[in-house]
Amino acid sequence: MNKLTASNIVAFIKQLNHSNTFNYINPKTKGLIKIISIDGAEGPIRIKRWNPSKGETEKDKKIESISSELIWRIANSFAIDYPINFDRILGGSYNTRSVLEALLAHTPQFYFCYPGRIENTGGNTKIKSGHKHLLWLPDKPHKNGVIQEIKTEKVVSEIPSLDVIYDSIVLPVYDNKTKIDLEIKRRHSQIQVALYFIGRQLNFSTWIAQGDKGIVYQDKKIGEYEGVVYSLNEVAQMSAFEGAVKAALHIDCIWFKNGKLLPAVMEVEHSTGVTSGLSRMKDLYNCIPGTKTRYVIVASDDDREDVFKKARKEQFKELDVKYFSYSAVEELFSLCKRRKLKGVTDEFLDCFMEPVLMN
Repeated sequence: MNKLTASNIVAFIKQLNHSNTFNYINPKTKGLIKIISIDGAEGPIRIKRWNPSKGETEKDKKIESISSELIWRIANSFAIDYPINFDRILGGSYNTRSVLEALLAHTPQFYFCYPGRIENTGGNTKIKSGHKHLLWLPDKPHKNGVIQEIKTEKVVSEIPSLDVIYDSIVLPVYDNKTKIDLEIKRRHSQIQVALYFIGRQLNFSTWIAQGDKGIVYQDKKIGEYEGVVYSLNEVAQMSAFEGAVKAALHIDCIWFKNGKLLPAVMEVEHSTGVTSGLSRMKDLYNCIPGTKTRYVIVASDDDREDVFKKARKEQFKELDVKYFSYSAVEELFSLCKRRKLKGVTDEFLDCFMEPVLMN
């Protein structure tokens, strides 16, 4: 396992003795934590916290929640042997972040450490004492229920966060018969815009679903941007196969390369639409036998478990689906905007997509 999910983190914390109380990592913080309950595979985790040195007791305190959203944000930040700082990742948000950090530190695969911090001042670089980080070491577990520090020679260079900023999006006028949450559609459109710009940076031509070409971004319809495919009949990878053009017409995004290759077929979905997106891709798969591509569900980080559950159903196994989380899309989008990537192959995409079927 090279990547964590919210369900992994919740499973680790479930193994702690819920009858015990737990300390914070910093010994100067005198509070205690107790797990009250855990709801569902991805949380939330219900806890109480109090400070005996201030005369507080468990009975005095209300139950608080560590949300699934918080757990997912932390899960997506971990990589093996890569120290992370909760406050930096979360930007000071979530008032239970230190509780989650403490509970996770009590589980066997996590250590706390103080990597050095690179500081640049007036052109001079110095290594200074660092802040508290958590380190995930799955191959070096410690005893369950205790906090353990690990010494590290790692140093951290604190670069600015990779924020993604979208200009305003004007949505097409939808048929009154179409019941759709406009905020969901706006988020869907933002991701389509990001996918277009990623494709453009990698020298792909991009198909945007027929009904979405009227999205207006930066005062211009997305269908009018350079590199957007006007008609699938003009694309050899589609027109060569009977029924392929019709099957691909409403697929959210397809990347084409050099008139020969098909780097990815992508459906941008929320949990309620995953099966319909998979079905559209399966229809296209049946029309273009033997064509090498990636069939990708692009969905929010919170919907990961639902994507995996549905994409693993027997009727979709042939697709060998990849999962492209919104956070991974925006990480790559930010990288493309900042660094103007050149010379990378489309295999570079596999660093950002997670295979649904495990070998």
